[in-house]
Amino acid sequence: MDLSSRNIIRQKKLNGVVRNLLLACAVLTVFITVGIILSLVMNTFSFFKEVSLWSFLTGTEWTPLFANPQYGVLPLIAGTLIVTLCAAVIALPLGLFSAIYLSEYAHPRTRKFLKPILEILAGIPSIVYGYFALNLITPVLQSLIPQTEIYNAASAGIAMGIMIMPMVCSLSEDALSAVPTGMKHGGYALGANRLEVVLGISLPHAFSGIVSSFVLALSRAIGETMIVTVAAGARPTFTLNPLVSVQTLTSFIAQASQGDNAHGTTSYYALYAVGMLLFVITFTMNIFAHHVIRRRKEAMG
Repeated sequence: MDLSSRNIIRQKKLNGVVRNLLLACAVLTVFITVGIILSLVMNTFSFFKEVSLWSFLTGTEWTPLFANPQYGVLPLIAGTLIVTLCAAVIALPLGLFSAIYLSEYAHPRTRKFLKPILEILAGIPSIVYGYFALNLITPVLQSLIPQTEIYNAASAGIAMGIMIMPMVCSLSEDALSAVPTGMKHGGYALGANRLEVVLGISLPHAFSGIVSSFVLALSRAIGETMIVTVAAGARPTFTLNPLVSVQTLTSFIAQASQGDNAHGTTSYYALYAVGMLLFVITFTMNIFAHHVIRRRKEAMG
């Protein structure tokens, strides 16, 4: 057997080993995902043996550690919604506008300077953002709006918006940069100015990437724990006022995980019920985003 034949055989064996290794990694990922879901489902089922699904989803009092516990999750949903909306108001427009500037308007040197600075924000630990919200954003809000409480949803939402904004910017900028240059030149050849090219060509072509960045950023906001635990408080208040203390789904999970709940009690299984609700919310968001992207692609032919 000559040298070339041995090299071919060795290459085939190496390809087979790599293929099997990648397959094992993919199968392991599937098993881990299934294990997480089964753990949530089984413990959530134990919770709903004691508490009805209707009272869980429609109740307005959340006091699992009281002598007469109530398990209405609406206060946690309201707190999560307020913080996420505050973060979205900050992150989505600023991230998208920054991406448009970096991809369409900025000089290459400016882009190389600004983009790493924006991405540094994504590397800051979330606990730092939490204390930033508590020690800087909250005093500013209190000076502007005196009725703002020390722990409030607005400061947590603003800090969270700053944290997830680089994610929106980076992913949206990548999507906009992937628009073929020929399409943009075609727009300029037809007499369009730069803004018209951005609105009429770049944004529609990068729509799926931009929507994906929004969904990932909002999912990150919904699942964030440390910022809301430090800055938003731990009072499950059923309100839409962002200036008062609230408790989110994730901050309750962090609180319940500290050992205050005895294993096997209803309040212990409530942790898994809230986790399952959080999973369903983020999963539904991803399905909706996938549907919107598919419809958009079909409409564009």
